[in-house]
Amino acid sequence: MTTIPLAIPRPVHPTGIWSWITTIDHKRIGILYGVTAFLMFFSGGIEALLIRIQLARPEQNLITPEIFNQLFTMHATTMIFLGVMPLSAAFFNFVVPLQIGARDVAFPRLNAFSYWTFLGGALILKMSWLTGSAPNGGWFGYSPLTGITYNPGHGIDVWILSLQVLGIASLAASFNFIVTILNMRAPGMGLMRMPLFTWMTLVTAILLVLAFPVITVALIELFFDRAFGMNFFNVAAGANAVLWQHLFWVFGHPEVYILILPAMGIVSDIIPVFSRKPLFGYGTVVLAGVIIAFMGWMVWSHHMFTVGLGPVANSVFAVTTMMIAVPTGIKVFNWMGTMWGGSLSFKTPMLFALGFVTMFVIGGISGVMHAIAPSDAQQQDTYFIVAHIHYVLFGGAIFAILAGVYYWFPKLTGRMYDEKQGQMHFWLMFIGQNITFFPMHFTGLNGMPRRIYSYYGGLGWDFWNLVSTLGALILAVGFLIFIYNMAKSWRKGEVAGSDPWDGRTLEWSIPSPPPEYNFVEIPHVEDRDDWWEEKQRRRERRAVPVVAGGSDADEGHDIHLPQPSYWPFFVSLGLFIGGMGLIYLMNVDADGIRTLNWAALTVTVAGLFMGVVSVYRWSFEPVNDPEPDGGHAAH
Repeated sequence: MTTIPLAIPRPVHPTGIWSWITTIDHKRIGILYGVTAFLMFFSGGIEALLIRIQLARPEQNLITPEIFNQLFTMHATTMIFLGVMPLSAAFFNFVVPLQIGARDVAFPRLNAFSYWTFLGGALILKMSWLTGSAPNGGWFGYSPLTGITYNPGHGIDVWILSLQVLGIASLAASFNFIVTILNMRAPGMGLMRMPLFTWMTLVTAILLVLAFPVITVALIELFFDRAFGMNFFNVAAGANAVLWQHLFWVFGHPEVYILILPAMGIVSDIIPVFSRKPLFGYGTVVLAGVIIAFMGWMVWSHHMFTVGLGPVANSVFAVTTMMIAVPTGIKVFNWMGTMWGGSLSFKTPMLFALGFVTMFVIGGISGVMHAIAPSDAQQQDTYFIVAHIHYVLFGGAIFAILAGVYYWFPKLTGRMYDEKQGQMHFWLMFIGQNITFFPMHFTGLNGMPRRIYSYYGGLGWDFWNLVSTLGALILAVGFLIFIYNMAKSWRKGEVAGSDPWDGRTLEWSIPSPPPEYNFVEIPHVEDRDDWWEEKQRRRERRAVPVVAGGSDADEGHDIHLPQPSYWPFFVSLGLFIGGMGLIYLMNVDADGIRTLNWAALTVTVAGLFMGVVSVYRWSFEPVNDPEPDGGHAAH
């Protein structure tokens, strides 16, 4: 690995809370994403615990039916859009520029805007608990249940506007990472030398750019139906409610891979490090990820086998759903091939990576069962489906994300976590996951429907529901241990050093935590696992000890980075205010008569005006930190 000497910055930054509000440093934005997403994930976990407590015994009335509807809607929406997706985005932000040898993302201010807009969308959704208008129509929002006739409150409007704001954040981040990965890789890093996590980030970003416009159009149509009496999904006016299902699942099934592909990338980077071997079949794993993303557009109607599409459509989508299991299976065998004959180290990141593989395989097997239309017709809307999705997304995506948290924690903080507590967390998670969700296969096959708030005793569901609730409590204990371990270790953990895992990729070649400028010298990449290969070459030459390059002691250079900005924050604040106004734009009385809410219209216009003015001011900001003589240096 040869290097191109550059410079060290002497930046001037705001301090205190303003340093976080104005930051455009990709690492700080990654931390903001991660902390916020975990808080949202924690709130979704509380919602899930309340659901499980209500269902622990038959005929309980701890929660009213309406609150129960709100709980399962908020839980699913939170976990998907405020939990798993932004937790993956936290890794995108923190890790990807380091893995490709870049100083930052292509558009740092747009990156800050994506975070603050995500936060605004999250607050719109979560504040609905305080206003008594939490959405209650399921995360899928099926029409006509979300129409104004059956849902006259503002809960569905909250759901629509929060997802629209979150979609803006996701699109901004996705365009940013596509440009960053394609244009800002270190010299010598061709596409087939990129780490797998970076590859899966690129594929996920492309999926997001293609998928979110579909749900955006569907949400606009639903909002127009509710606010202005349009007839996009109004069956009484001749519309077809199944159109909503098509639009939603054309987005919704690529969304499943938006959630799982980053997890696959994390695991593909962790298993080689703790196996002391290169990833087996690197090119095959990349190709399998691309094929999964491509085929994700061909399987959406397996969610609709019971709506009456007919035998031809059902047969086509059954075949494509079976076929998409093939590239997924290829990845599993590649991970197994990587471990085969390796020198395995079962540290906490590796345990969670292995947990991901095993849980995801179980979820994948039940997924293939759903590909068989007659079988799916029996399992549709039962707890068997609940078991499947939680094995895929909780046992899959969340296990992989936790593997990534433990793996990159030393790089983020410069300190090590407590290994004993990490392993305790894993085993509680692994046991709790299976005790919670595996019995749902039994209750589902025994006919228990989803989304019921209570049930009669003697139906064969009592025992397994109690077991699932006990499993959920075990999961909660595991997460409390995780929180304690992370908080304690961040402050007082053992100093980790720059490369505690003997890593393979470029992020381990720089100090921990990384300096603001990331790399004192931009690396020139000569191999796929370039940092690993460089260490081997130095060891073979018996050169000086291998240490991470660069320190603040280097003098005589001058790196100019983009300066902090508060305009992205104010643009996002304008979107938040405008979105809150739109929720209450129209009032609907008991007779279905719509009247304009002038106060809400004023709030909406004020928010959008703030956003436009802030974009205008943003556009006149200098690109980089000013030089001492008043000029500007190129980034």
